[in-house]
Formats: sequence, structure tokens, C-alpha cells
Amino acid sequence: MQSSPVSRRFPWHIVVFLAPAVIVYTLFMIYPLLNSLRLSFFTRVATERVFVGLDNYVTLFTSPNFAPQFRNAFVNNLVFFAVHMLVQNPIGLLLAGILAARVKGHELYRTVLFMPTVLSVVIIGFIWNLILNPLWGVSSSILEMVGLESLYRPWLGLESSALVTVSLISVWQFVGIPMILFYTSLIGIPDELTEAARVDGATAWQIFWRVKFPLLLPTVGIVAILTFVGNFNAFDLIYTMKGALAGPNFATDIMGTFFYRTYFGQQLQLGNVHMGATVATMMFLIILAGVLVYMVFWQRRITSYEL
Repeated sequence: MQSSPVSRRFPWHIVVFLAPAVIVYTLFMIYPLLNSLRLSFFTRVATERVFVGLDNYVTLFTSPNFAPQFRNAFVNNLVFFAVHMLVQNPIGLLLAGILAARVKGHELYRTVLFMPTVLSVVIIGFIWNLILNPLWGVSSSILEMVGLESLYRPWLGLESSALVTVSLISVWQFVGIPMILFYTSLIGIPDELTEAARVDGATAWQIFWRVKFPLLLPTVGIVAILTFVGNFNAFDLIYTMKGALAGPNFATDIMGTFFYRTYFGQQLQLGNVHMGATVATMMFLIILAGVLVYMVFWQRRITSYEL
């Protein structure tokens, strides 16, 4: 049976609605990404741009001017990510569980806990720099008031603790995001399931672990990949608190600050645009690899679990 002329009509209305978003996304995302990839295959000799293939990548991985700091930034970024995964997301899940239990004043608590997320990173960095300052900060006084003055250290000034300290500050600011995502999923679980488990004699922990948590696995995957992408794109908090050199002695250096120094200067050479594009491409490939791992392994596991 032949289809009617109406069914063969091209859906121009869909094109009209999608066109603005596609144009904006192409101009501000796709084009810069492709242009950065293109620049990573070139270098500048005098005033001319010369194609060098993969030489910039070889330089990034082997040159004593770039390779040590690239490895240091990558390892620090892994630590930065691990702190968020092991501290931020479990705390977010715990807070979401408490809020979903409808404790008295939970709406106020939800707002207060989420408030740091919407504050400017510059404000957060400035305030915590003041709090932890060894000369006029209040952190030592607070510890002294509770009898823990022996624990005080200039955490931001020590290579061994600076990265973890900045990571925990980031956790404090952004814990509201996984909290809200988990909270939304928890309140969406039908009450009939928990009531049935309670009637069968399940404890509160068993209800959470055997009933609620399996239903939260898709959200757990989303939170994990958002954390990964956000952490390997991180820059502003460390730049605000420790500057472009990510001190002390590059102890807080991550991929974002390493890229900034390479592209705009302060990385042994004065503003190497092509090496900066190479670092940016590596950041993209790292994030792409993480997303592909999530899509292939985690999504497949969730799909098989649901089936």
C-alpha cells in the first residue's frame, strides 16, 4: 500500500527546532575541538606553521621539558578524581538517604547542603584560603577550641597534603550534585517495595542494600561518569587557590592547570599554542576513554541486570 503524501513530507519542523542548538553547539564545541586537534599536528617555525604529524605527542611523552609534568598532572588528576569518588559520592548518597527519609526540616537541609554548589569558585577559594591561612586563619583556633590543636598543619603549604586538601574543599562545594541526583532517584522508588520488604522482616540496612541500592545503580553510573568528566576538566578551584603554577612545587597540578601553563606560557616556553593544543587533545582522549568504558561496561552491566 502506498504511503500518503503527508507521510512522505520531510519533517522541516524538527529541523527548525533543532537548528539553533546544533549551530550553537557546532560553533562553540565541535569547531574548537576539531581546530584544537588540527593545531596539535603543527608547530611554528619562525612565522610559518609547519605540519609535524605526531611529533608534538612524542615531545609531550618523551621531552624532559614536558613529560615529567604531564605525568605529574595526570597522576594528580587521578588522585583528585579518587577523592571525589571515595568521599564526595558516598557522602552524597548518605545525605540523600537521610533527606529521603523525610526527617523534620529536610527541605531546609536540602537547600543549605546544595547552596555551596551555586557559589562562585572564586569566592570558595578565597574563603578557604583565609580559613586555612597559617598566619591569620581560623582553622588552628577552631582545632584549639576542641582540644585538637596538635593536628593542625599548614595543609595548603605542604606538598604531601595540598592536593588532598584542595580536593576535600572541592568535595565540600560540589557534594550537593550527587546528593540531589541520588535523592531524586530515592524518592522515585515505589513505597510498595520497601513496605513489602519491611513486612518480610528486612532491616533498614537490608532494605537499602537489597531493595533500594540495586535500583540506584543507573544513577550511580551517571554520578560516576559526571564526576570523572568534571574532575578531568577541573581548573578554576586550583587556579584560584594555588595559581597557575599549582604549588607548592606543582603538588596540586592537574591536567587543566598544566594545559593553561602550556598554552598561555609559564611552561618553560612562552605560550606554545601547538603544545597546548596537544595537551588539550590528550585531555579529550582521556575523558573519551572514560566515557567509552562507562558505556561499554557499566551500561551493559546495568542492562543485563535489568533483564
